[in-house]
Amino acid sequence: MGRNNERNIKKHNDKLHKAQDKVKQAELLRKEKLKAIAKKFNSQNSNDNG
Repeated sequence: MGRNNERNIKKHNDKLHKAQDKVKQAELLRKEKLKAIAKKFNSQNSNDNG
């Protein structure tokens, strides 16, 4: 029985794509949090200066 049969390839690809999606999702979450922090910081600065 070969290791590179269809089932094993599919299982590996599913695992790989799941990991890649997880990384992508974490990156998006970080960007959103950063945007929220920047927005809050900018509104505080405009209140202090205005």
